[in-house]
Amino acid sequence: MSNSHLSSSHAAETAALQLPPLSLYVHIPWCVQKCPYCDFNSHAQPEVIPEQQYIACLLDDLDADLHFVQGRKLVSIFIGGGTPSLFSAAGIRRLLQEIEQRIPFHETIEITLEANPGTFETERFAGFAAAGVNRLSIGVQSLQAQQLQRLGRIHNPQQAQTAAEHASTLPLTSFNLDLMHGLPQQTLASAMADLEGIIALKPPHISWYQLTIEPNTMFASKPPVLPNDDVLWEIYEQGHLRLAAAGYEQYEVSAYGQPGHRGQHNLNYWRFGDYLGIGCGAHGKITLPEQAQIVRTEKVKHPRGYLDLTRSYTNRQWQVSASERTFEYFMNRLRLLEPVPKHEFSAYTGLPLERAETALADAITKGFITSTSSHWQTSATGRLYLNQVLADLLEDE
Repeated sequence: MSNSHLSSSHAAETAALQLPPLSLYVHIPWCVQKCPYCDFNSHAQPEVIPEQQYIACLLDDLDADLHFVQGRKLVSIFIGGGTPSLFSAAGIRRLLQEIEQRIPFHETIEITLEANPGTFETERFAGFAAAGVNRLSIGVQSLQAQQLQRLGRIHNPQQAQTAAEHASTLPLTSFNLDLMHGLPQQTLASAMADLEGIIALKPPHISWYQLTIEPNTMFASKPPVLPNDDVLWEIYEQGHLRLAAAGYEQYEVSAYGQPGHRGQHNLNYWRFGDYLGIGCGAHGKITLPEQAQIVRTEKVKHPRGYLDLTRSYTNRQWQVSASERTFEYFMNRLRLLEPVPKHEFSAYTGLPLERAETALADAITKGFITSTSSHWQTSATGRLYLNQVLADLLEDE
């Protein structure tokens, strides 16, 4: 991606940009230990986590980005990691109060905190709710002890169940349980048993996603034996039907919610909304209508560098060129099963509608995308070939 201004040919193709809704992502980088499948920016916790120092840096980081707010209210905050539930409830309360003093909250703001099901963190759930968190996302991953051990998780099945039951008693608007499938040596029966166990806990939202081997992880260097493609397909097909029968609507590739419980923060990402990113390695995406630009930001990745007050929190900042916006828009938008309003393409990318119609023409011809006068939508077949659709779009750009 280029740091230069848009070329004259690109500038001639751009139209007026509209400000989308604004979210905030806060990254807390520490974990008790690094899981072998994890490629997130997480680090084993030091003997004492520098909680107050890190919160002070987060707020300074936010102060430096306030010019990106442009009069908007925050529609969502997501505190991710790492393991944010290692922070104290008092620390999270202070952080949220300070954020609200800087950026007004929307009346229906969703504030999510990622948490582990260990006893230590679960005891803090009520404090997080009292601090202003109204949605927890709990990383269960599996309800089978052997799989949890293989995944490097430090909680056991009973702790996962207790965490979910405790979350259901709190004054939250919602909570999510993360569950993986396609685990090492997993069978269809064991995957469905895991899913049945999660459904029995009655969470309002389930993130159900397949384990993938990511570069630069322990699993990449020593790959486990994973189910073959036929088993993976059976798990997905039967799991999807079971979730639907239990009242969970799939609205994104790996997200299932009961009515009224879609995750608003991720929805804003996928709808090509704006978000500020503060904390170690956090990314942001901001629309600047007056400059006819879309800007992305990336913060310093390592905690040691981020806490170094002699340097900027921003590692780099760059423009998304006009030629890249079509791909980035659809890379996010096509993850959702909902129809995509055509008018939003020009409003949020600044590009003429013809650019999108040309880019999607082949996918429409193949039946991967349906097109009406007002909307596009990924077809059932297109969902299976979404990676190919996106690869073709990237090649066209």
